[in-house]
Amino acid sequence: MLKGIPKILSPGLLKVLCEMGHSDRIVIADGNFPAESIGKNAKVIRCDGHGTPELLDAILQVFPLDTYVEKPLQLMEVMPGDPVKTPIWDTYKEIVARHDARGAETVGTIERFAFYEEARKAYAVVATGESAIYANIMLQKGVVTD
Repeated sequence: MLKGIPKILSPGLLKVLCEMGHSDRIVIADGNFPAESIGKNAKVIRCDGHGTPELLDAILQVFPLDTYVEKPLQLMEVMPGDPVKTPIWDTYKEIVARHDARGAETVGTIERFAFYEEARKAYAVVATGESAIYANIMLQKGVVTD
């Protein structure tokens, strides 16, 4: 056991977060995301039973977002014509605002298939049990300064 580490962060996930360097990316994937096929060249960490908001909050307690890019947190855009609503994105923005002074300004979007292509280059993919649609997030790691 360690002090100050959110309990939701498993030893495997902590190891991956520690291994990552500046500008490496990690995907927090919803339950519908093809984590194993997209992440076949990455480290895939299973966090079934957990949702993306609680994992995002825990990760951002130990993981700095990149300050050298405008949008270090990317969401998968809703496909044109898809009637899906994405209230979970507001939750993400609230969480980011608690951990990064730039707040919602750090959040961008990537077209769905471009998101998949970028996710294939990620260092790791965290597979969650999140049931919200379009709940995938890609984080770009920054520099630890303190």
